[in-house]
Amino acid sequence: MAIEVGTKLEGKVTGITHFGAFVDLTGGVTGLVHISEVADSYVKDIHEHLKVNDVVTVKVINVDQNGKIGLSIRQAVDKPPEQQQQQQQNRGPRGGGDRGGRGGFRPGAGGRVTFEDKVSRFLKDSEERISTLKKSTESKRGGRGGRRS
Repeated sequence: MAIEVGTKLEGKVTGITHFGAFVDLTGGVTGLVHISEVADSYVKDIHEHLKVNDVVTVKVINVDQNGKIGLSIRQAVDKPPEQQQQQQQNRGPRGGGDRGGRGGFRPGAGGRVTFEDKVSRFLKDSEERISTLKKSTESKRGGRGGRRS
């Protein structure tokens, strides 16, 4: 059976690393479940969710040219339609939202975050950080000017 993107399969966890888990699929083929694809919530320690020899249902999310198979446990779980819709709204149109992490950012043009908005926000944040860093450094050196005799 050929492994195709979008298919759901059962597999056995054969190894766990800090970045994910290796799952043995049918026919001796092994794929990787990245730590971000283990659960819907943030996974700090993968050992809290999986153990070696666990049987899991996975969804094939990609197969690259070298034959490496990307798997997902969280996408293999069927969710009620209203929960899927809520998650899509939380992510926004491009699947990640604004990663600025600060409140009060108001996007331009019709509520959409444009590239110019992101660059503008980045420059503003950078200038604030540099200013704070300069103030901190100058106060430790004794203010402006050269060495004192």
